Amino acid sequence: MAQVAVMSPDGSVKKIDRDSQEGLEALRKLSALMLKAALKQEFKGIRLGEAVADEDGFHVDSDKDNQQVSADELPALEDVIKGMAKNDVKVEFVEVPVEEALAEVKDDRFSTELINENAKDGKVAMYQLGDVKAVADDDILLYGNVVKNLRLLSVAGAYWKGMSSNPMLQRIYGTVFYKKDALEEDLKKRQEAKERDHRVIGNQLDLFFVDPKVGAGLPYWLPKGATIRRTIERYIIDREVADGYQHVYTPVLMNLDAYKTSGHWEHYRDDMFPPMDMGDGEMLELRPMNCPSHIQVYKHHIRSYRDLPLRIAELGMMHRYEKSGALSGLQRVREMTLNDGHTFVTLDQIRSEFAKILKLIMSVYEDFDITDYSFRLSLRDPKNVKKYYANDEMWEKSQSMLKSAMDDLNLDYYEAEGEAAFYGPKLDIQTKTALGNDETMSTIQLDFMLPERFGLSYVGQDGKEHQPVMIHRGVVGTMERFMAYLTEIYKGAFPTWLAPEQVHIIPVNEEAHGEYADNLAKKMKAANIRVNVDHRNEKMGYKIREAQTQKVPYTLVVGDDEKNNNGVSVRKYGEKEQNEMSQEAFMNEILEDIASYSREK
Repeated sequence: MAQVAVMSPDGSVKKIDRDSQEGLEALRKLSALMLKAALKQEFKGIRLGEAVADEDGFHVDSDKDNQQVSADELPALEDVIKGMAKNDVKVEFVEVPVEEALAEVKDDRFSTELINENAKDGKVAMYQLGDVKAVADDDILLYGNVVKNLRLLSVAGAYWKGMSSNPMLQRIYGTVFYKKDALEEDLKKRQEAKERDHRVIGNQLDLFFVDPKVGAGLPYWLPKGATIRRTIERYIIDREVADGYQHVYTPVLMNLDAYKTSGHWEHYRDDMFPPMDMGDGEMLELRPMNCPSHIQVYKHHIRSYRDLPLRIAELGMMHRYEKSGALSGLQRVREMTLNDGHTFVTLDQIRSEFAKILKLIMSVYEDFDITDYSFRLSLRDPKNVKKYYANDEMWEKSQSMLKSAMDDLNLDYYEAEGEAAFYGPKLDIQTKTALGNDETMSTIQLDFMLPERFGLSYVGQDGKEHQPVMIHRGVVGTMERFMAYLTEIYKGAFPTWLAPEQVHIIPVNEEAHGEYADNLAKKMKAANIRVNVDHRNEKMGYKIREAQTQKVPYTLVVGDDEKNNNGVSVRKYGEKEQNEMSQEAFMNEILEDIASYSREK
């Protein structure tokens, strides 16, 4: 396997496999530094921000008074970078006195900030490429001659360090690979991503919008999107009630003391909104999680072993503080509604309840046609225990019991240290998005900590008080992220049972066939079919094309023949043929389609 030379932030050089993930990350870091050098060469006086390599490629932030890099200029910047590669540029490691480093960038507040943040003992370790220096923060490829298969993708705005209180900079995104075919495959995947982007589809189908002027990360669900969400919520509630859950509504605000007791204030504060001082000593907090609320439901009554398992569920609204730069459509928001549930059990009920929860999740996946997933056992990071509740005995016990429950079901899982919640280990079910990325959809988590901290108990068969175990579980995650996932998986063509408009009826002639269309729609609405009649004064072809663009599962055209024969002309989404059917036959077909849930059934 081919190897490449990589420099580390301490200046040492090592050889690594070129085709490893580490090798790709080092290539991306070098490409980001070369883009930084190209910007400095082509745009005099430009102020340069961070040059970042991440899992999606690389990007560089910059700022120049009254001048922006346009998308049309990206090919020219690519040529500059490729010219550097032909000249076989090499990265040098330098340790620069802080005063000297600051003097070189005195008019660049962003570089100044980065230098000050990374200074140590009066010096700062830097990578140098030609006239450009950058803080040494990641491994970087040593030689530039391999930067051949590179593409600068787009230009966008980004707040400095992702904070809306900071200046808006210009961000240039790029992608790079060692091999040409890998670049071509990546570009193909990115094109597919554009076509499946839930933000684009959401706008095209009028499902939701987010307006930063009235609240970044706070989505507005429009009628069509709200219809899909309401359908999902009703489905989830019905499934959970049938499985023994009791659904509740609990306040979105809670006394801050509850989150101090739970440990959220200690371990999760950075992701919480500032408390609200009510002026009388009371501090209220927008909840970032629902578990303390469901604990209060448990504590409202004295509990007996006969009450357990006690299953509490809620579509609970939560608020989490996300940096402006991290917000994205429905995937990363500040207000979200979680399909949440907590089961309170005895020790000997853990395994059976775990199996019951997993069975429910798998059944829901089947109905939504979710087939590509894996099981991840998320554990505490033993090297960074400060992130977690400090009780080694509890962690050993809970991790051991969770492993046993998973082994009982013969689950094929992998372990991931550092992915546990601060209060306990969990099983994360990782689904593949439409673009092949891993995303946590569902979670089952054992918790011995919160029952202890909140003093939960039940009266056992022996008449004594015992502490229950709390199982946290989410079947489909938040409504927002699940909607984004489904939109991209289905590419906006939702299965009939989820589609906001299931049938679109087009009368050939308004005067002659409008009443027939309305009567047909009335019958369908009585059967809970979501239907609209298109009475607009537009051409027939336009109406049919628009129904296809809006991805309506069934378009019905009704004219003289249909009216005289009490029938319909049916065109399914994505098909060109139209089929003549009786009203009764069509009603039977669509009702069976709606009842089937999964596309595969």
